[in-house]
Amino acid sequence: MRYVLAMTDMPVPAESASRRRDIPLAVISVGMAVVVWWPAFTLGAWSVLFFDQLLTLWAAATAAFVFVLFERRPVGRRMFRAFLLLLPSVWLVFAFIDFDTTDLFTFLATLFALLVVLIASPLTVWVLARIMWPDFGQNSTTRQRWLIIGVVVGIGVVSFLLGLNQEHFLTCEEFAISGNSEPPGCVKESE
Repeated sequence: MRYVLAMTDMPVPAESASRRRDIPLAVISVGMAVVVWWPAFTLGAWSVLFFDQLLTLWAAATAAFVFVLFERRPVGRRMFRAFLLLLPSVWLVFAFIDFDTTDLFTFLATLFALLVVLIASPLTVWVLARIMWPDFGQNSTTRQRWLIIGVVVGIGVVSFLLGLNQEHFLTCEEFAISGNSEPPGCVKESE
């Protein structure tokens, strides 16, 4: 007997198919971790989120918001995601309002900015991942999705702790050379 099969008709070993499904999960994990680490580190080192981080998040969330409005899904599911993706725009609008600056307002504005980063940045990456890989929900298990969330939260927490303890492994000069301001408590190089 002779069999002539095209490459696309050949059965794929289960292990190989499984590994191919894991690649997009790894890409999503890495992408979300990259988005989260720097804001978490700066929050730990300087106790503030820098404007460039918030505006980058605003740009990505706004682009994802427009996509969510026009995607072909039931309206109810889209509207909740669209609302969450609008959080950076709401923060930006509040930044233009001239409130009487008080300690309470500063605290609330900082808290809101933190919530924007913590909610909108992973959600934006998640939406972008779903755009690039529409079958993500069907091709991943609950365990895999929780693994991604665990990795991203873990990277965020460790990055925040590294920022809090930057004086143990970074110097003021390293911050200056990289174009960043010196965080409080940084250590000068010994001469």
